[in-house]
Amino acid sequence: MKCIVGLGNIGKKYDRTRHNIGFEVVDELVERHQLQIDKQKFKGAYTIGLINGEKVMLIEPMTFMNLSGEAVRPLMDYYNIDIEDLVVLYDDMDQSQGHLRLRQKGSAGGHNGMKSLIQHLGTDRFNRIRIGIDRPTNGMSVPSYVLQKFSDDEMITMEKVIDRAADACEALIKGETFQNVMNQYNGEIK
Repeated sequence: MKCIVGLGNIGKKYDRTRHNIGFEVVDELVERHQLQIDKQKFKGAYTIGLINGEKVMLIEPMTFMNLSGEAVRPLMDYYNIDIEDLVVLYDDMDQSQGHLRLRQKGSAGGHNGMKSLIQHLGTDRFNRIRIGIDRPTNGMSVPSYVLQKFSDDEMITMEKVIDRAADACEALIKGETFQNVMNQYNGEIK
């Protein structure tokens, strides 16, 4: 079973914020495939369903961003999901807004949700889709920036990015190699 994890913070006040872009992609997959995130266990909200004939678990941790690993690791253990079947979606300030970067390993890069996942999974060797959100400007603090909602103009680009990231997840679920998906989907949305 494939496992797609979107990182974010729970609660309506965090909807459409930069830090919740991982949740947005999971929500897009849920909508596309008429699923519902209707289960809760081990601090995670999730669903298990079929996408393109393949069994998939979609997870949104309910721990808030900085403790994401507390939800993901127990669910993976409970359902016996291999680390190579995991894909994590999250925001990345080191990528320009509208840019996707797929990687198979790497450090947390200062992202607290990824730090938690790496700590709880005991490895940094897992698939991830980094979604560019740019860096704050005009002296805005990082926490204020990542918890800020996208403007209407920014959402035009981010809706395309959400669709593209969901397409990449579907390609991985179908069984395309990570390298092929990376070659196809890495880059900036125009």
